Amino acid sequence: MTGSIALIIILIYFLVLIGISYLTSRNSSEKSFFTGDRKSPWFLVAFGMIGATLSGITFISIPGSVYAKGMLYMPMTFGFFFGYLAVAFVLVPLYYRLNLTSIYTYLRGRFGVRSFKTGAISFLVSRIIGASLRLYLVAEVLDIFLFTPTGIPYWLGVLATIALIWVYTFKSGIKTIVWTDTLQTAAILIAAGSTIYFLADLNTDGFSGLWNMLESSEMFSFEGGNLKQENPWLGLFNGIVFAIVMSGLDQDIMQKNLTCKNAKEASKNIFWFSLVLIPINFAFLALGVLLFETFMESGDLTFQMVDFVNDSGLTDQKPLYQIRLGAEMVDVTTDQIYPSLAKYGYFPLWLSGTFLIGLIAAAYSSADSALTSLTTSVCLDIVEKQDKKTRTWVHILMSFVLFGVIMIFKAINEDSIVWALFKWTGFTYGPLLGLYGIGILTKIQVRDKAVPFIAVFSAVSSYFLATYLGLGFEILAINGAVTAIGLFVFKKRKKIDLV
Repeated sequence: MTGSIALIIILIYFLVLIGISYLTSRNSSEKSFFTGDRKSPWFLVAFGMIGATLSGITFISIPGSVYAKGMLYMPMTFGFFFGYLAVAFVLVPLYYRLNLTSIYTYLRGRFGVRSFKTGAISFLVSRIIGASLRLYLVAEVLDIFLFTPTGIPYWLGVLATIALIWVYTFKSGIKTIVWTDTLQTAAILIAAGSTIYFLADLNTDGFSGLWNMLESSEMFSFEGGNLKQENPWLGLFNGIVFAIVMSGLDQDIMQKNLTCKNAKEASKNIFWFSLVLIPINFAFLALGVLLFETFMESGDLTFQMVDFVNDSGLTDQKPLYQIRLGAEMVDVTTDQIYPSLAKYGYFPLWLSGTFLIGLIAAAYSSADSALTSLTTSVCLDIVEKQDKKTRTWVHILMSFVLFGVIMIFKAINEDSIVWALFKWTGFTYGPLLGLYGIGILTKIQVRDKAVPFIAVFSAVSSYFLATYLGLGFEILAINGAVTAIGLFVFKKRKKIDLV
C-alpha cells in the first residue's frame, strides 16, 4: 500500500467522523459535552465500549504478544468480566444515586476537598499516560504506512492527528463520542474478522484447518508462550482488580456509561459488554497465533534470541523478530508484526486498507474519549468551571499535553506497549482503589489533609516494591492496599467525653 492510498483512506474516515459530529451536535447544549443529555441507548454505549476498551493496544499488541506470552492474556479477560460485575452493580448505582458527572465528586462528599483533588489528579496522570501510549503505538504504525512514505515529519503527523480528534470532539464531546465509538468498534471487528478470513483462504483446509493449527500450536497455552511462564490464577485476580479500577474508577469509561437514561440501563450495558468482550479478546489472541504460525512456517517471519549489552554492562539476551522485505530480513518489534504484514504486501490491498481503517478506529476510539474525559475532569474537578471559554482552552491544552507526552515516548522509544501501559497505571490508579475501597466498604472518616501525602507515598513505595521484588500487574492491588492502610492509620479519632 502506497502512502497516497493510506492518506486518502485516513481523510475519508475522518470526514465520516466529522459528519457524525455535525449530526450529533445539533440542538446540543453546553451540558451535552459532559453528560450527553442522559439520552444514550444502553446497547449503543455497550457496543461502542468494545472499541474503546480494545483500542490500538488490543488490536496490535495482543496479537503480537502471543509468541512470548501465549494465551496468558485470556485469564485476565475472564477476570475483567467479574470485575465489570462489581462496576455494574456497585459503582454505577452509586454514581447515578448521587447524580454525578465527574465520578471523583464522590470523594469530596465522602472525605473532603483534598481527597477529591487527589482522586482527580490520579486519574489525569493515569489517563494522560494511557492515552499517550495508545496514540504513540498507532503513530508508530502510521509512520510505516503514511508519514515516512509521504515525507510527513513524525511530529507534524502526530500533531495533525490530534488536531483532527479535537475538531470532531470539541462541539458535543461525550454526546458525539457515544456514536463515533459505534463506528469505530465496527471497523475494528471487521478488520480482525477479515484477517482471519484471509488466513482461512490461505489454508488449504479453510477454517477447520485454522482451528487445527490453533489447537496444535505451542502458543495456544494459558500458562505462557514460548518465552515466559506466569500464573493464570494471578492473571484472573489482576483482571478483576484492573476492570474495577480502569473502568469503574476511570472518568473516561464511566462518563460514557453515565450518558445512559438511568442506572438500570447503564448496568445492563456494562454486563452485556463485559460478556461479549470475552470471545472478542479470544479472537484477537487466536489471530496472533495464526499470524505467527502461518508466516513463520513460510519463513517470511523469523524469531531468535540475540545477545546485547544491558545498562549494567553485562551481556544479556533479548528476542529479535524479523520479517522478509524483498531479499532482506527487516527487524520489527512485536507491536509491528501485524502492521508490517499489512504494509509489506503479505495482505491483498483490500485487506491492508481494511486493516488501516481498523487501526485508525482502534486509536481514535480511545483517544477521542480520553481527550473528552480529560477536558471534563480538568473543568469540573480542577478549575471547577463549565463555561464554554474554559472548556475551549482546556480542550486545547489537553491536546498539546497528549502531543508532548507522545513525543517524549518517541524519544524514549519504549517497547512492549501493552505491558508498559498496565505497569504504569498500576502506580497511578492504585490510590483511587484505596480511596474508593475505604469510602464504600467502611464508615471511617480520614484526615483529608493527609490524603495527598498518603497517595504519593503509596505510588512511590509501590514503584520500589515492584522494582525490587520483580512484581507484575499485582502491584495495582498492593498499591491500593498501601493506600487503604495509610487512610486507616490517619483516620479521625472519635473524641471521648470524660465524665
